[in-house]
Amino acid sequence: MSTTAGFSLPVDVILIVLEDLELSDLISLSCTCKFFYGVVNGFGWSAYLRRNERQSFTLHFARERWSPLAQVKYNTLADRGWSYSKFIARPLSRAWSGNLQPVLAVSSSRLLVAAGGIIYSYAIHDPFTEGYGTRFTYDGSYAFTLGSRILGRDITSVVFIDDGGENRIVNIGFVDGCVERFDLPPHDSSNRRQRIFLKRVPDKALHFHAGYAVESVSYSRSSFLSLSSCGSVALTDLSSASATTTTLHLGIRSWSSHLCMTASTPYAAFGITCTAFPAPLFLHYILPSGFSPTASLALDSPHQRPSAVYGITKPPPCSPLGVSDQIVVSGWYDGAVRVHDLRTPEQATSATGGPASLKPVLTLQDPWSLEPVYCVSCGGGSASFVAAGTARHSVVAFWDVRQPSKGWSVHAPGNDASPVYSLILESSRLFGATQSRSFVYDFGPGVTMDTYPSVPPASHRTIDRHLRPMNDGIGYYALKYDHNHVGMPVLRSEVRSQLHEYTGG
Repeated sequence: MSTTAGFSLPVDVILIVLEDLELSDLISLSCTCKFFYGVVNGFGWSAYLRRNERQSFTLHFARERWSPLAQVKYNTLADRGWSYSKFIARPLSRAWSGNLQPVLAVSSSRLLVAAGGIIYSYAIHDPFTEGYGTRFTYDGSYAFTLGSRILGRDITSVVFIDDGGENRIVNIGFVDGCVERFDLPPHDSSNRRQRIFLKRVPDKALHFHAGYAVESVSYSRSSFLSLSSCGSVALTDLSSASATTTTLHLGIRSWSSHLCMTASTPYAAFGITCTAFPAPLFLHYILPSGFSPTASLALDSPHQRPSAVYGITKPPPCSPLGVSDQIVVSGWYDGAVRVHDLRTPEQATSATGGPASLKPVLTLQDPWSLEPVYCVSCGGGSASFVAAGTARHSVVAFWDVRQPSKGWSVHAPGNDASPVYSLILESSRLFGATQSRSFVYDFGPGVTMDTYPSVPPASHRTIDRHLRPMNDGIGYYALKYDHNHVGMPVLRSEVRSQLHEYTGG
């Protein structure tokens, strides 16, 4: 082993020590001398990033070009924004016509917003300055037709399929029960209003659910799953040349699904309306022969009463909750978000004539709202946040699982009286969609007027009445409140005056 001049420790030992140093330790060490400044810049920041991974699709390509130090700075500033619940709220578009149930999908190069029978596409670009968030521009839209420019049925779900990094292949579920695959062609960069019409071919659908609406789709390690409203399930191995499909019929009103093929025993989780089943959330293990014929595990709540589960997800890597493949996070009809840990089988209780039942290890709830949770997503600062979209008033609730009693909620820009139908939470951004528009909360540094597409001034329509830009021209006003258990919800100071305007006070 070689030693460094002036130091008795071998280089290998110094590098091992760097693997365990926290952020403040690395900063202090880099300030001691030129040698350790170089060691920390050469090895320390990279080691820190490996231990503190941040899941962010929209920053993926930018991070590949940033220095390790720039990445650490960005993460630290974003984490600080989360710790103080400070963010820039932006609508991504004017309100759509009609009340829709939009869904979101994101990849490393684009964000898709499906509303009605149309998908709106936003391209992701590198920032002008290293260490600032990526920029979004509106690319254009795709309309899916059943004839000559006759719009087909509404889109209910969409997911990107691995295509070698092109991010153009998507599987789309429709309200008529079909799941079809599309290759989204590029838009003309000189025409930002371009709408490309794509013809549907239901006869060649990847999955068909006999006319029942596709409620949920999920993709994991080349396997694709779709779930219909009547409980029919189809699972296809897309890596196989024959694209073999196995099926399962739950026989009950179903809402949500989550496929995990990376667990030691692959599984699919399903959220249903609870009637005959012991719980509204349960797992089927996926065996070499297909689905286990009966439910393998029921994920229950402490309250034995009818309910439903509308959203299911898992935490990102490096979450304080633990190994993400073994954690299931779900949003329930009673307004709670429940976290189940599949690594605790000793806590499961056997039910007579049914699967073993597992209680949650953590329950999160906004004490000021008992509205159903329609969607959930995990990520945020230090990969420790859970976000839940609720059924009314465009409210998104946030909890840090390290301090679950100190949650807070925020209304989407415009304060629509709408559910939040879809959420995607990254390390520094949350994307969401109400029945009126899509929006983003950006907790990262360097957000400017060019970071997101400009939105025309609010119209005279009622739906746009409360869409108010802030004085800096970047963010929009959004009402926030803490989950305090004593007294009325506490509004943040920057929006109290706006509340008086909204209410006429």
